[in-house]
Amino acid sequence: MTGRLVVIAGPSGVGKGTVVRRLRMLYPELWLSISATTRAPRPGERDGVEYHFISDEEFLLLERSGGMLETAEVFGLNRYGTMAAPVDEAVARGNIALLEIDLDGARQVKARRPEALTVFIAPPGFDELVRRLEGRGTETPESVAARLATAREELLAIDEFDAVVVNDSVEAAARELAEIIGLPSR
Repeated sequence: MTGRLVVIAGPSGVGKGTVVRRLRMLYPELWLSISATTRAPRPGERDGVEYHFISDEEFLLLERSGGMLETAEVFGLNRYGTMAAPVDEAVARGNIALLEIDLDGARQVKARRPEALTVFIAPPGFDELVRRLEGRGTETPESVAARLATAREELLAIDEFDAVVVNDSVEAAARELAEIIGLPSR
């Protein structure tokens, strides 16, 4: 298998994580990037499993030296990002390396790794996205409204991506994503 970097992005609530989990159930050999963060681990989180937990100093050093493919600062408190070395090593080993990130991160990765295949996971319609976000029941109405406003902006960027997968069915979306990546049918 030839190594390849695949960037998966889309609005909050579209089901990116669910589609990626299903894809990895079908193709367990796929390599999924684990983000780095400067925040402290939450109860039950393990370094190198949910995140790579690093200090702010380590993060900034990686960022300044080109060791990060993409970065974001969340609420001015913590930094998150994708470390370049593990991704590049996975691709060099012949793995398909998956990055599940936000729109800004996808743009940063594409600028640094133009050969990356970028795939946008889209909702079947905006009303369905609203239903999914509200149906989570985990967020305040204000938070849902903010996510939907961001989603409207993100949907305008759909043409920046190499391919688009509409998530109207997790199974169908995962299989379409596999086909786009060039994986054999299973």
